[in-house]
Amino acid sequence: MELIDDYDYELPRELIAQEPTPNRVDARLMVVDRDRGSFEHHHIRDLPEVLRAGDTLVMNDSKVVPARLMGYRTQTRGLWQGLFLRGDPTTGLWEVLTKTRGKLASGETITIRDRDGRDAMRLEVVTRTDSGGLLVRPLAPDDSVGGMPDDLSLDDPPDRWLEKYGRVPIPPYIRDGRMMDSDVVDYQTVYADRPGSVAAPTAGLHFTKPLIEQIRQHGIATFHVTLHVGIGTFRPISVKHLKEHQMHEEIAEIDAETVQAIRERRARGRTIAVGTTSVRVLETAAADGKLQPFSGPTDLFIRPPYQFHAVDALMTNFHLPKSSLLVMISAFAGRDLILESYREAIRNDYRFYSYGDAMLIV
Repeated sequence: MELIDDYDYELPRELIAQEPTPNRVDARLMVVDRDRGSFEHHHIRDLPEVLRAGDTLVMNDSKVVPARLMGYRTQTRGLWQGLFLRGDPTTGLWEVLTKTRGKLASGETITIRDRDGRDAMRLEVVTRTDSGGLLVRPLAPDDSVGGMPDDLSLDDPPDRWLEKYGRVPIPPYIRDGRMMDSDVVDYQTVYADRPGSVAAPTAGLHFTKPLIEQIRQHGIATFHVTLHVGIGTFRPISVKHLKEHQMHEEIAEIDAETVQAIRERRARGRTIAVGTTSVRVLETAAADGKLQPFSGPTDLFIRPPYQFHAVDALMTNFHLPKSSLLVMISAFAGRDLILESYREAIRNDYRFYSYGDAMLIV
C-alpha cells in the first residue's frame, strides 16, 4: 500500500463536525478490535468500563497558542493573514505562513490588528523559507499603533504576544476557519499545559477532569508527553508514493520519570496513546526498540509496514482522506480494517475531524 490514493474515502459533508458536543463525554466512541475485526459503539463517558485496570493512557499536554494573525501590508493596505508556526529564541525571528495578494519583499512591514480590529503591532519581513513561509521580526509597537503595551517587551516569547493579539487557528473545514468565542475553550484539552501547538491534539478534546478522575479510580493511569503540533500534521500528502513524502518536524518530549513509569506499568496492562501525536512521541522515543527519554525534533513518518515498539492501543479521531494520520492508523490496524471502520462510522452518522467523534483501536 505505497500509493496515497489507497488512503482515500468519500465523506458526506454534513458529517464534518462544526462544533463539539455540548458535553465532551457525550461524543461517540467506536471500539475497533484488530484481532476480531469487529466494531462496538459506545460513548466517551463509557471509557472507564471499556478500558481495563492496569492500562496506561498517554496524553499530549501541548497547549494550542492563538497562532492566527490578521492585519494588512503597511504600505499598500492590502489584507494579510498569517499563521505563526514557531519562534527562534536565538534570533528572535518568527516563522509564519502567510496569505495575501502579491509577493512580500524583504524589509516590508505588516501591521497586525488585535481582536477588536485596532492596529496593534508590526512584523518586518526578513526572508522567505524553503517551505514557502516567511521569517519575520516583531517590531516594538510605536505611537501609530498605540505604543508598547505595559505588560509586554520584545524579549518576551512569542506566545505572550500571541495571547494578546492572536486568534485560535480553527481548521478551514470548521466554519471555513471562522473563530467563535467558544473555540478558546473548546479547541483546547483540559490538561493543556505547555504552549506551542498551532492545532489541537484532537483526541484529547474529549476528556473532562471528572472523566479523568473516574478513569484513575478504575486503576488506569494517565501520563503526559509533549508534542507541539505543526500545521503539516493535517495537510494532505501531495506526492503519489508514500516513500516520497517528507514528514514535517515537530518538537517532542518525554522525560525519564514518565518513561520509567510507563515501562513498569506495561507488564500489567496496555500502553494506550491518546492521539496520533502521542504515538509519534512514544515511537520516536522507542526508535531503538526500547522506550527511552527523548527531547528534540522528530520527523517520524509512520506508514505500513511499520513495526510499533511502544504503543499497544490507540484512541484517535476520524481523519482527513490522504493524510499522514490516516496512513499512520492504517499502519497500526491495517488499511482494510480502518477503511471499513470509516464506512461503518459513516453508516452510523459519526461526526468527523477535529470536533467530531473518536475511535479506540485495541
